[in-house]
Amino acid sequence: MNIKRVMIVGTMVVAMSFGGTAWGKPALHTLPVAKWSTSDVADTDELLDALNLSQSSDEELYDALYDGKSLRTIAEENGGNINNVINLQVKQLTQQLEARLAGGSINQQQYTAQKAELREIVTQSVLTSFG
Repeated sequence: MNIKRVMIVGTMVVAMSFGGTAWGKPALHTLPVAKWSTSDVADTDELLDALNLSQSSDEELYDALYDGKSLRTIAEENGGNINNVINLQVKQLTQQLEARLAGGSINQQQYTAQKAELREIVTQSVLTSFG
C-alpha cells in the first residue's frame, strides 16, 4: 500500500470525473486539482466527527488510510456514520463546483453534469479500500 498511489488514483478519479465533459474541447483554463490536507481545522473536525475519531486523530486517520482502509471501514471500526462522511464530501465538492461555475472555469451545463455524478463518485470513493 502506497499513499502516493492512493493520492494519484484519487486525483485521477476527480480529474476524470470533473473534466469528463471537457475532454473533446480545447482547454481554455487549467482544471484546479483538489488537494487533501488535514491543515484545514474546520473541515478536518467535521470529517473526524463523522468518523467518530477524536479531534486530535489526524495522524490516526492518515495512518489508517495509508494502511489501505476505506473511510467506511474506519467509520465502522470507530462507530462513525458513513452517511455523514458521504454528505460532508458531497457538500464540499458541491461548494468547489459552485466556485468554479462562479469563476467561469465551467459552464452551467458542465456544472449540472458534474453535480449529478457527485454522490455516486463520493460513495464509491468512500467504500473503496486500497489495501
